[in-house]
Amino acid sequence: MRLPWWGVLCVIFGSISLGLVFVHFGNLALARPTLYSFAMVAIAIAMRWKLRRHVWFWIMMTLIAALHVSLILFVPWTTKWVPALAIAAIDSADLIVMLAILSVVGKFVEGPKTSER
Repeated sequence: MRLPWWGVLCVIFGSISLGLVFVHFGNLALARPTLYSFAMVAIAIAMRWKLRRHVWFWIMMTLIAALHVSLILFVPWTTKWVPALAIAAIDSADLIVMLAILSVVGKFVEGPKTSER
């Protein structure tokens, strides 16, 4: 997956804007987990973009995003240094769980295929 140049600029200015909002409200510790959560949800949507016409997909993504918001608000976050490997492992696990949820719900909603009947 590659972003066009304007996509990269949107990510940069969006990140700066989000950071400024958290600085304004005095809770900069929430900026990093918010950016990571948003990125993982966006990557999950991009990876399963072929499901965009299904209502259940958007319902599940909304529920997953709501779960991320509640985790961001209720988990104590630090502003101290965290190793990049730990962040990558947590984000990868988060993405795998989201993709697994979408796969299970997709199989449940769409039922058995014609060759399995």
